[in-house]
Amino acid sequence: MGSVFFSLKPGEEPPLLEQCGARRRAGQGVVRRPAMEVGAAGFERCLPRLRARIHRAAFLALDMEFTGLHSIFPQNNEPSLFDSPAERYLKARQSVQCFTVTQLGLAIFLNENSNKYVVHSYNFFLFPSTLGVSDVEFTLSASSIQFLSHYGFDYNKFLKDGIPYMNEVQEKILSQHLLAGSWKVSSAPDRDVLKKAIDEVTCWIAAAEEEETMILQDLSGYQMFDVQLVLRQALQNVWTQPLGDKKVMVKKVSPQHRQLLENSPYDYFQKELILLSARGFTNLFQTLVKAKKPLVGHNMLMDLMHLHDKFYKPLPESYEEFKRNIHNLFPVLIDTKTVTKSIWKKCPFPRVSNLLEVYAVLCSSNLNPEDAACPVIALASDCSRYAEKSSPHEAGYDAFLCGSVLLKSAHLLLCRSTDDAVEADPSFSQYLTVLAEYLNKVNFIRGGVSSINFSGEDAPCQHPPVLIVHVRDWPGMNERQIYQEFKALCRFDVRRLSKNQFILLSNKFKHVRLVLRDYKHHPHLRVSVYRHWRHSPRVNCLLQVSGIVALWSLLAFVLGGAPCCSF
Repeated sequence: MGSVFFSLKPGEEPPLLEQCGARRRAGQGVVRRPAMEVGAAGFERCLPRLRARIHRAAFLALDMEFTGLHSIFPQNNEPSLFDSPAERYLKARQSVQCFTVTQLGLAIFLNENSNKYVVHSYNFFLFPSTLGVSDVEFTLSASSIQFLSHYGFDYNKFLKDGIPYMNEVQEKILSQHLLAGSWKVSSAPDRDVLKKAIDEVTCWIAAAEEEETMILQDLSGYQMFDVQLVLRQALQNVWTQPLGDKKVMVKKVSPQHRQLLENSPYDYFQKELILLSARGFTNLFQTLVKAKKPLVGHNMLMDLMHLHDKFYKPLPESYEEFKRNIHNLFPVLIDTKTVTKSIWKKCPFPRVSNLLEVYAVLCSSNLNPEDAACPVIALASDCSRYAEKSSPHEAGYDAFLCGSVLLKSAHLLLCRSTDDAVEADPSFSQYLTVLAEYLNKVNFIRGGVSSINFSGEDAPCQHPPVLIVHVRDWPGMNERQIYQEFKALCRFDVRRLSKNQFILLSNKFKHVRLVLRDYKHHPHLRVSVYRHWRHSPRVNCLLQVSGIVALWSLLAFVLGGAPCCSF
C-alpha cells in the first residue's frame, strides 16, 4: 500500500455520506431531513422500532456528552502519568459520581446487503428520573457547559425533555415504595399541581355519590403518576385511572370495591407501567445488553463507566469488579482510538488527533481510490443532516463517526493482511477477524499502559526513564513552578520527592532525551535519570538506619573485644 496524503481546503467539509466508492456504486442523492432526536415525549413510541433495529444490527456505535469530565474535588484528582489503571479508575469513579449524562448518541449499523451499511443515528437527551422518593444531585463543570454551548448543545431539551433513567438500586427503592403505597414528590412545581388536584378532589368527594367520577386535566409527564399515587394514598374511598391526553379520571368507590380494584391484575399492570416509564432509557440499555452486539466507541472508558453507573449499578470500588461487570454486559468492545493508534504505525498517512480528523483522513479519495470492495456507508433518510455538514460533539454524529472509522480502519487492516486483492464485499465477520487483537482493549489516556483489557489482565506499565530534578539555590520551588519551567520545552507530570527534589514523568522518550540535553548545564536545576536504589527516600532511610546499626555494632564489637582486668 502506497503513501497517502490528505488535506482539506479552508472551509471545505470532509466527505460524509458517500465513502470510498459509494458515489460510484450508490448513485443516489441525499434526502434532506433532520437528524433523529429523541426526548421523553417520543421515547416510548420509538422504543419498539429501536429494539427491532438493534437486534438486526451488525454492530452499534456509542458516544456520550456529560455535564463535566474530571472533578476538581478532592485535590489532585486529575489524570496523571503516574496513575496505574486501578488508580485512574478510582479517580474517574469520583468524577462519574459527580456528573451526569446530558446526551447519548447511538448509531445502529445495519448490514443491509453485501458490503453496504445503512446507519440510523439517534440523539437521546437524558435527565435523571425525578419519579420516586429520592432526589438526584449532579455537578456542572463550567468549562464543559461552555464547551457544549459553543457547539450548539440545546440545554432546554436536556432539562425539559430529557428521557429519565435509573440503575438497579434506584429501581429497587422505587419498586418497594410502589408496593408499600408510600410516596413522596420531590419537585416543587409538581407539589403545586398535586396540592391543586387534592383540593379539587376533596371538595368534590364530600358531595359525590359512589361510582360518580370527575376528570383532572392538564397533567404532564410524571404528574399523571404522582397525582394517582398520592390521591390513592391520601383518600381511601377513591380510585383513579389514566385516560391519556394529560387526563386522569377519579371515581368515588366503597372501601370493599377499592380493595378489589387494588388486587386486580389490571392495577398491578399499571404499577409495572409506572416502573417502565420511570426506567425510561434504562429499558433501551437493557436491550443493548441482551442483544450482545459489538459496541464501538472512541476513547470510551468514561462512556463505559457512565453506562455502568447510570443504567446498571453504582460503580464498585474494585477496579477488577468493574472490568468483569462491563465484560459481562458487553462481551465485544472496540475502541477506535486503540485501533487507529495501531494503524498509524502500520500505514503511512498523517497522524491526527480528534475523531473528526481521523474520519476525514480515512474518507479521503486518495485512500485506495480503486478499491471497489471498500464498505459503502449510507445514512438513513431521517438522519441525513449529517451528510450535509459536520456536527462535532453532537453525540449522534460522533457515534456515526465512530462506526464509520471502525469500518474504514478494519478494511485497511484487511487489505494489509493479504497479498492478494480483497475479495468483493467482505463480511463484517472478516473485519472482526482482523480486529481480533484490538477487541476489548479500551484506550488508556496518558498512562503507563496503552489500553485497558476488559477480557483479561492488563499489560504491565511501561514508561520512558523517570527523571529527577535537584533544585539548588532556588528556594520555594513547588510542583507547579517545576511544571511551568519545563512546559515550554515539553510536557511532564511532576511529583515532589523531597524538599529540593522532584520527579518528572513523560510518555515520550524524545522528551526525556531533550530535557537531559538542554538542562545539562543549568545553574539551578540538575536533571538526571532516577535510580530507585540511589534516589528513593525509603532506600536512603533504610541505608541510613543500616549505617547507624552497623556503626553501633562495630563500636560494640570494638569495646566488647577490649582486654578486661582480672582480680
